[in-house]
Amino acid sequence: MELETEAKLNIQQQIIEKKILLVSSVILEYENNKNPYQAKKTVIQDFLQHASEYVDNSEEVENMVEEIEKKGIKSKDAAHLACAIYAKCDFFITTDDRVLKYKDERIRIINPIDFIMIGG
Repeated sequence: MELETEAKLNIQQQIIEKKILLVSSVILEYENNKNPYQAKKTVIQDFLQHASEYVDNSEEVENMVEEIEKKGIKSKDAAHLACAIYAKCDFFITTDDRVLKYKDERIRIINPIDFIMIGG
């Protein structure tokens, strides 16, 4: 778990330094707005300001969400994936084992440790 935390912090620093581009989305905002801890909510809001792109809800995104859900991915996770695919992201970085097992030719789903190891 310590290695995973280090990898996440490394990725976050690279985003701040614009070495990695972050895509934010309507689902990220939605989930953060539901966060009951104001301090954490504020930190996340501030971090999302580093995003280079924002994906809003659209019919195309909704259709992708439905397609991904049919393959066994939960609604919110499907929304995150759909937004990343819509934005044509190269990678979707996650620690969720169920999402890591999902395969889609439009995006590479990877955990933070492996992302750092491949030179991310």
